[in-house]
Amino acid sequence: MNVALWTIASLLALAFLGAGLMKLSQPKEKLAASGMAWTEDFSSGAVKGIGALELLAAVGLILPAVLGIVPVLTPLAAAGLVIVMIGAAVTHARRKEYQGIVVNAVLLVLAALVAWGRFGPYSF
Repeated sequence: MNVALWTIASLLALAFLGAGLMKLSQPKEKLAASGMAWTEDFSSGAVKGIGALELLAAVGLILPAVLGIVPVLTPLAAAGLVIVMIGAAVTHARRKEYQGIVVNAVLLVLAALVAWGRFGPYSF
């Protein structure tokens, strides 16, 4: 189970590292044109804030556990991603972007699994 949790956490970290960097490095208009139409509903600062949260969560999923420094941050980062994915699903539901909700739900379940495993029976 430990290997499975590391694998899931690594995949989540890669996904959110890419998503966070994209939101931080590109203007809101370019993100909207590339398929992230939801950005039209948010200010540039909010989009950058979401990107920063995703980037911090990606780092938090891996570094604390690898370095052995405050490893409780790993399940906290996963729990934070659960909250971010709930917000993303609500945003997509309001916009009637149902395909986005499926992606959010999958990421939410994976993050919840990491949070459960690292808070519970498979903590560090």
